[in-house]
Amino acid sequence: MKSKDLRERTTEHLQELEKTLARDVFDAKFKNFTNRLNDTSSVRKARRDLARVKTILTQRADAEIAAAVAAELQKEG
Repeated sequence: MKSKDLRERTTEHLQELEKTLARDVFDAKFKNFTNRLNDTSSVRKARRDLARVKTILTQRADAEIAAAVAAELQKEG
């Protein structure tokens, strides 16, 4: 997944994708541990995709907080 594509998605969709990717990471790790995973690079790919989604969600949350603080300061000033 490209981060550019992820940034175009809604926050709700990214949260659902985060849950799905977390499950995929778990499944891939479990299959690798039980020697049922053919493509071991899938663990790494899933972890990186999950990290991308989490990063974008964190950035959006930080931006919302910054906007709320700016609005509050503008009311006071």
